[in-house]
Amino acid sequence: MKVLPLFSYLFHPIFIPVFGTLAYLSWNEHYLETSQQLLLLTQIIIITVLIPISFFYLLKTLGRIDSVMVSNLSQRKIPLAIQIVLIFILIRESITIDRIPELFFFFLGGLVSTVLTLLLLFGKIKASIHMTGISALTVFVIGLSLHNQLNLLHFIALMLMLNGIIAASRLMMQAHSIKELIIGFFIGAIPQLLLWYGWL
Repeated sequence: MKVLPLFSYLFHPIFIPVFGTLAYLSWNEHYLETSQQLLLLTQIIIITVLIPISFFYLLKTLGRIDSVMVSNLSQRKIPLAIQIVLIFILIRESITIDRIPELFFFFLGGLVSTVLTLLLLFGKIKASIHMTGISALTVFVIGLSLHNQLNLLHFIALMLMLNGIIAASRLMMQAHSIKELIIGFFIGAIPQLLLWYGWL
């Protein structure tokens, strides 16, 4: 049981865009050469991981947030707003619908989920961003399996199991209630499901 909190760090929402990109590069038929794949992955790491981490340390120095999990309701607003801007820049300038449609809709779904999470905060409703991230990634992997007619059942089963493990991890760390985990799950999964229409 002591290993459960580790999953909250390994599958922190900040890493989900990178995991989604790796899934796309691994299981989707694309025209990208190796150098282009590395460039794409580097862009996503910089924009969705390194820049947010830099903002985190700035906000922590300023006393606006107190931990990497950002459990306080009011402290979540600025990081979420920053994430919205960064994802918007990414899908507008790099991962465009005409260039990489599958990944575009994955990130668009992530953008919608992040906006919904932020809007709920103004209603004093807290959603588990961990569950939002892992459920979105799970639906995207299922979509890749259907889109490319690949048998990824074992991996999808692992992803579904990870949803449960991460939920248990967040409960064990007393970071969320069951209600917040359920809200987070649906905020992540539903936009991805609805956006299947755009690329499946």
